[in-house]
Amino acid sequence: MSAPQSWKDAWRELVETIAGMGYPEAFGIQVARNLGSEKMMRRMTAYLHSAKPRSAEEIADEMLSIMDDRERWRRKKEAEEANAFYNEMLNETLHSSKES
Repeated sequence: MSAPQSWKDAWRELVETIAGMGYPEAFGIQVARNLGSEKMMRRMTAYLHSAKPRSAEEIADEMLSIMDDRERWRRKKEAEEANAFYNEMLNETLHSSKES
């Protein structure tokens, strides 16, 4: 199964933006691979256009920051799901003990 066209477009745009800034295409490919999702690649491309970083290190630093944000969001959602499950269990326990 191939990736959706919008994901491919985000990948291509990010790689082309980095290459257009004078960096090797391979660097752009690695940044895109690390980011992975369409949303994160588009966020990185927007950063490149607005901030116009002056070094590969700045680009890599922003990539790591975006990846960290995504991981923090993932952990938050995981904790919210666990909390909802726990609350549901508590409510069921309280409800069943009131019936007894």
